[in-house]
Amino acid sequence: MGTLLNTAAILVGGLIGSLLGDRLPPRIREIVMQGIGLVTLLVGLQMALQTDHILVVLLSVMIGGVLGEWWRLEERLAARAARSSLLTRGDFARGFVVASLVFCVGPMSILGAIQDGLSGDYAVLALKSVLDGFVSLAYAASLGMGVMVAGLSVLLYQGALTLGAGFLHALLTDAMIAEMTATGGVMILGLGLVLLEIRPIRVANLLPALALAPLLTAAWTRWVPG
Repeated sequence: MGTLLNTAAILVGGLIGSLLGDRLPPRIREIVMQGIGLVTLLVGLQMALQTDHILVVLLSVMIGGVLGEWWRLEERLAARAARSSLLTRGDFARGFVVASLVFCVGPMSILGAIQDGLSGDYAVLALKSVLDGFVSLAYAASLGMGVMVAGLSVLLYQGALTLGAGFLHALLTDAMIAEMTATGGVMILGLGLVLLEIRPIRVANLLPALALAPLLTAAWTRWVPG
């Protein structure tokens, strides 16, 4: 459900952006992004508060952040997006490639799809849909209809993650899912700060924390009494 909603939002936003061109006032764009940023903080806080073991979340974020910095995840993703936009000729193709990377790469895409597959909760993807819809509107205003076609990339990529997460449900306990959700909530909080331009946090470098959270939860429940 979440991925279908996300795809529809990109299609609608891209269509409106293609029709509007660059006539959308910058002040309107700014206030909408600020509103999305505030709601992103709220969603992140709600998710983060689901933790029962704050030390698991802390260790996951710390170790995951160190690994992400070591692997330079954010730099590589940004470089790939820039390289793709430069090497792709034509506004349609460039709009498709750049928008696909923007919509598919990031914590909200991965965490939202996994959460949807594990529990059927598509709150993160619903928020992402609003954000992507507005971003597709702004992108399509300058890059054209190729941005709309990027919705197909979202449908395939996030859909695969959601289906894959459904298969993992048998391997993850409720405690693992709770701590992974809380860890993702911390990352969503970071995204909110970025959207509000409060702090330039390299959120993509925290992505390994999502994989560490269930592993550390299993270790915690086995070795720590109580």
